[in-house]
Amino acid sequence: MAIGQQQRAADMAEALDEGNPSSDARLVEDARLGDHEAFGQLVRRYERRLLRVIQRFVRDPDLAEDLAQEAFLRVYERLDQYDASRRFGPWMFRIGVNVTLDYLRRKKRRIWGMLFTDAHRDRWPDPPAADQRAERDLQQEVWQVIERLPEKYRIVLVLRDLEGFSTSEIAAILNRREATIRWRLAEARNRFQEIWERRLGTGAGANA
Repeated sequence: MAIGQQQRAADMAEALDEGNPSSDARLVEDARLGDHEAFGQLVRRYERRLLRVIQRFVRDPDLAEDLAQEAFLRVYERLDQYDASRRFGPWMFRIGVNVTLDYLRRKKRRIWGMLFTDAHRDRWPDPPAADQRAERDLQQEVWQVIERLPEKYRIVLVLRDLEGFSTSEIAAILNRREATIRWRLAEARNRFQEIWERRLGTGAGANA
């Protein structure tokens, strides 16, 4: 099995494991009653994807691990605030994203890493050269363009186009209306395209 196929199979298995609202709700209720193993199951169910999401924002693996641990600690401390009528996953990812952004704001840093996946590669420019160095250079270029987007657009772009969350999930994570998320995503893609074309000298105003 090719590496890309293996990754897609792993992502599919992960998605099937994550998205069981009734199972999540039961585990949350047990955790609220003091069942540490129930919370441990929730952590194991979501930790890999949460870590991957955080690593889209910070490029230091050790830092990402620390932020993920802090996020799960906050989730545990706030279990009583969780509304069981809603899905657990988006609520948990909201806490994880906020922990990460809070850290970046405190440090006044904006580090947005990119780890391309086969599932989303068609959304971004393909490297024209065959060697890995050229591909790394392209990723660096794309990262620099994403850095220039306002934060509210960067978050939506990363969650949707790089991590594959649905607009409804992003709306729940960011506590915004789906219409707002769709508008921000469209605006983010437009702004990315405009900046990218200017960098390449191919935009409408490049020769102005």
